[in-house]
Amino acid sequence: MELNLYPVLPETLLLCAVSLLLIADLFVSDANRHLSYWFTQLTLLACAAVTLATWQPAPIHTFSNMVVDDWMSDVLKLGSYLSVSLMLFYGRDYMRDRGLFKGEFFSLTLFSLLGVMVMISANHLLTLYLGLELMSLSLYALVAMHRDRRECAEAAMKYFVLGALASGLLLYGMSMIYGATGTLDINGIFTAIYGGRANMSLLVFGLVFLVSGIAFKLGAVPYHMWVPDVYDGAPTAVTVLIGTAPKLAAFAFVMRLLVTGLQPLVADWHAMLLILSVLSMIVGNLTAIAQTNLKRMLAYSTIANMGFMLLGFVAGISRQDPLIGYSAAMFYTIAYVMTTVASFGIIMLLSRKGFESDKIDDLKGLNQRSPWYAFLVMIIMFSLAGVPLTVGFFAKLTVIEAVIGVGYYWLAVVAVMASLVGAYYYLRIVKLMYFDEPVDNSAITVRGDAHFVFSVNGMALLVLGIIPQPLLMLCYKALHVSF
Repeated sequence: MELNLYPVLPETLLLCAVSLLLIADLFVSDANRHLSYWFTQLTLLACAAVTLATWQPAPIHTFSNMVVDDWMSDVLKLGSYLSVSLMLFYGRDYMRDRGLFKGEFFSLTLFSLLGVMVMISANHLLTLYLGLELMSLSLYALVAMHRDRRECAEAAMKYFVLGALASGLLLYGMSMIYGATGTLDINGIFTAIYGGRANMSLLVFGLVFLVSGIAFKLGAVPYHMWVPDVYDGAPTAVTVLIGTAPKLAAFAFVMRLLVTGLQPLVADWHAMLLILSVLSMIVGNLTAIAQTNLKRMLAYSTIANMGFMLLGFVAGISRQDPLIGYSAAMFYTIAYVMTTVASFGIIMLLSRKGFESDKIDDLKGLNQRSPWYAFLVMIIMFSLAGVPLTVGFFAKLTVIEAVIGVGYYWLAVVAVMASLVGAYYYLRIVKLMYFDEPVDNSAITVRGDAHFVFSVNGMALLVLGIIPQPLLMLCYKALHVSF
């Protein structure tokens, strides 16, 4: 069989670019470090162009069926490029002020993105695990890059230890699935289970370890212990990276592994995801209320939002059209990533050398300092809270409708009640910005490119809330063509 490298062209380009960056950066002085920055941005743009250029109407498999290039992978990769690019735009001055504006940062960022891309296109347990480890090891190093801060070293250690434990659980589960089915190929796993050739006792036992590993990567309760500490301790630019592109990869992970490979065991993993979803929504929203640190509040918000995303997979048991639930989950994940980039982006834009704008009180009186930024932050908080006319509202509405469609009315009530609890701490931010006196009256100075990109990012949350159909239909079509 002829080897087709066409589907992995974006990954090949990214790997070549990051290798070139590693060598070229040795000859770039600190004064010209912006060259490495713009090279990284151009690499992301080139990867997006290649991904669009290689877009195919039907899935293409290569490397002995270990890699697949389909609509879902292309959409999620484009979302990953965008989230990483926005992080770099928002964090440029932030990283420079903290001594992180280095070639190592850009290289590790691109390596973590490469791991994300490998996970998204993986069609084999080995490929999935390799992508996961490449992404995770890069993120561990990024969290610890700010060596002058004790919090960063502590967060990196917690992330590494708990991440290694989760990787062990995942690998153990994969080994059990291999033992039960005799194959590592995801389509082969489905065939073995459907044909009755699998050891069901061993398979279900391995499924528990798999779901545990996935839940850790998503930050779902009760595997959420690392999320607030890592989000708070890591440099904010790295926090943005952890909270965005890996979530898209985790969505692909669930789709490839559970929905495709282990679809005959839907009754088993559906019950596990249902419990994870309910616990995440309740614990995440209730714990966020007590937070005074903005990054920790957003960390618990992430836990709650991952619970909402899992609702879409819970609704995937529909006999009529399970893609309605899965596409709702995909839409929710993309909407959450766009909102998260902006929510942490304002922290970086308001920070300056020697000052981390990561306390909730730091946003007091923001309207008096910058009415435009206060308006954009209000849109971001409204989107996270699920207020109408924002993309967050439509994302929540879509997954709740999908849950109602399969008869889980009680689950829809739990989701709505959890949203009402979450609205309290989001709207508290709006109250502080518009009705409290500012604690800090210093002028807000932001680069022109970052200001423009942040404005577009914030307004996109509003536009996609008013006109969500194109993105929602894209998600549905992507899954329909891919699966």
